[in-house]
Amino acid sequence: MSLTPQSITISGAGPAGLAAAITAGRAGASVTVHEQHQGIGHRFHGDLQGLENWTTDHDVLDELAALGIEPTFECTPFYEMVLFDPDGRARRCRDTKPIFYLVERGRGDRSIDQGLYRQALSLGVELAFGDRCTNLPDGGIVANGPKRVQVIAVGYLFETDAADGAYCALPARLAREGYAYLLVHRGRGVVATCLFDDFHNERYYLEQTVEFFESVLGIKMRHRRRFGGVGCYSIPKTACKGRMLYAGESAGFQDAFAGFGMRYALLSGHLAARALLSGECQRYDALWRARFGRELRASIVNRYLYSGLGKPIRALLAAHIAGTSGVRARLKRHYAMSLFKALLYPLAGRSVGRRALTTCEEPGCHCTWCRCHATGSRAHPAGKEASPTASR
Repeated sequence: MSLTPQSITISGAGPAGLAAAITAGRAGASVTVHEQHQGIGHRFHGDLQGLENWTTDHDVLDELAALGIEPTFECTPFYEMVLFDPDGRARRCRDTKPIFYLVERGRGDRSIDQGLYRQALSLGVELAFGDRCTNLPDGGIVANGPKRVQVIAVGYLFETDAADGAYCALPARLAREGYAYLLVHRGRGVVATCLFDDFHNERYYLEQTVEFFESVLGIKMRHRRRFGGVGCYSIPKTACKGRMLYAGESAGFQDAFAGFGMRYALLSGHLAARALLSGECQRYDALWRARFGRELRASIVNRYLYSGLGKPIRALLAAHIAGTSGVRARLKRHYAMSLFKALLYPLAGRSVGRRALTTCEEPGCHCTWCRCHATGSRAHPAGKEASPTASR
């Protein structure tokens, strides 16, 4: 069906909102994006993140380019990573194609946020800063981030002389029901723990994570700056409310297992714009379910098993993923639905859904969720190095 140019309103100028704006702008629509902050990428401070490239056989950048979203931002392909199993043993993983693309987030000129912003501006998209605009009486696209928390990431940005590399660690002491990671590129790095429970002890897990990577890699981290952020994941019965379409984390579109959400954000923003422009808003549900609904369901089951079975499932996961070549194919199988996962999904969905928080349950707490909630932000601003001791 051909798209009909019209006026489109979008709330939120993250990857999902800007992908929607680019799609609508290319179709000739008049587009206004409302952003609560005073600039693009306000939530981030030069963080290094991964744009996953394993849930499909084709490359994520090729897929985005086919949708009209060009990689006008720095994106470095990583063909290798080191996975530390639950006992701390290193397993090297390689592929002939990029496992993921490293991108920068925030207000830097090379960031994905600024790259998408420039594309939107070139298409005549209007940006209204300092305006959250959650009420869209005439319809539009809501892409203003998570409303609850199921996962937090807390860590440090730093400078280093270490060689470029990507590392993921599964020992339980580093992350409650999650994992720790270290990324280094061109003298800059990020080290973090991703927690799916026990948020109030984030400082303890971060201290353990830093000590682990310093010990096994001998890395030196200079000029550390603290950062943190929250995320949520769910599979909605519908991402439509009349003529309002929800994209990105506003709809819950995030990998429940490992927290990779940028690809889903970009795709859902594009699909929401296409549905809205076609005049058939309810078509949006069919579009996102067909493109990544199965991967989202598989990630829910993966999260349920990973959280419930402890060290045995971590060891099994490390053995399944690790290998000297072909890691993308193994990860793709991990995110594929099977008969077993289909049968387990109803139970997994109910269990995972009950674990979302809308408010902190511990009075006087200063965990990442509390700080984000108190400031109205979804990411804790980077600042001076904090003492990595247990929060209680």
